[in-house]
Amino acid sequence: MTSSSAPAPAPQGAPQHLRPLRRLTARGREEPHRVASPLELFFDLCFVVAIAQAGGELVHAVAEGRPGEGVLNYALLFFAIWWAWMNFTWFSSAYDNDDALYRVVTLIQIAGVLVLAAGVSQGFAEHDYMAVWLGYVIMRLAMVAQWLRAARSAEGPERTMALRYAGGVLLCQFGWAGLVLLPEAARLWVYVAMVVVEMCVPLYAEKDHPTSWHPHHIAERFGLFTIIVLGETVSAATVAVKSALGEHDALGELLPIAAGGLLIVFSAWWIYFVVPIHGHLRSNRQSFLWGYGHYLIFAAAASIGAGLEVAVEQAVGGAHISTFAASAAVTLPTALYLVTVWALHARHFKVGLAQQLVLPVTALLVLCCTFLGDWAVPAAGAVSAAAVATGTTLTARTAGRERPAPAAAGVS
Repeated sequence: MTSSSAPAPAPQGAPQHLRPLRRLTARGREEPHRVASPLELFFDLCFVVAIAQAGGELVHAVAEGRPGEGVLNYALLFFAIWWAWMNFTWFSSAYDNDDALYRVVTLIQIAGVLVLAAGVSQGFAEHDYMAVWLGYVIMRLAMVAQWLRAARSAEGPERTMALRYAGGVLLCQFGWAGLVLLPEAARLWVYVAMVVVEMCVPLYAEKDHPTSWHPHHIAERFGLFTIIVLGETVSAATVAVKSALGEHDALGELLPIAAGGLLIVFSAWWIYFVVPIHGHLRSNRQSFLWGYGHYLIFAAAASIGAGLEVAVEQAVGGAHISTFAASAAVTLPTALYLVTVWALHARHFKVGLAQQLVLPVTALLVLCCTFLGDWAVPAAGAVSAAAVATGTTLTARTAGRERPAPAAAGVS
């Protein structure tokens, strides 16, 4: 393992990597074979529990004819989940030493997200954010402890950067207290203000000394989380179809929705992973925009599952909304996902106007599918699959034209 700081000398007879407590020093950005650790994978899985809770409440709100309120609450709660996840992800990419204390503090963060998940229902139904706030504070105070530990082992600009992170995150927790102390009418404005402040903390902390995050590791972590969120989408839709079949035996109505939903999710996976994005992440300016933009990717991917659940409930008469509204619950997040993945990923690797237009045009066609009534979801799935086929064909043709022609046989 490479490191930007010299490790502390190991005690006699004890290798450095076996010590239960080690200095939390920065890892090297060029470290080879850097992959996600089992602790990081466990961290991601536990965070998806909170996402699933938020998605379930979104389904109830939309199915009951309260889409505006449901989407707003979902967006607010999803930010708290995503922001805590992303902060840890970037920190672990730079400072993960996997010792006992690092593991314990990370497990405390996991406990915090489970507390937050337990409060999601109260946040949606009663606008009572006490449990959500408490869970978020647990996660963020654990993050402060990690940064203070990193500062203790650092010197100069790196130490200043770590202390700025710790101080900024700590001060933000006082602002978030407004969600439980101030009148309900003021809470939305407090939330918006605190979102802006939270997102400015990394910009301020790293203005003089960037963290040594690892491009390949970061790309893998975000990709793995995308897979987990898409997997949760498939799981939620499957459970919804199973329940509807058990109660209503409406296979004819549900089969097109299930097929269309699978095509959408399969296409979403293909489109995200078709390009090796780690080669694009070379500076903080690029990485901040890319990382912040994933709020929309993750939220849209999770919302697709919620939309499929709504479409299933509407098909069997369990939702008090129109077919158009149920279709929009699927097509809107799908279109948002396609456009955001294109903006953050695909456009950097597309050659020519035709390739660049595939995903934006697909997003527009998916939106048009909203007006197709009962066939909106399968049509959106077919359009998404066609986008994958078109993009693959165009890429293959471009590669074929750029490949040098083999030398003629027998010509010296």
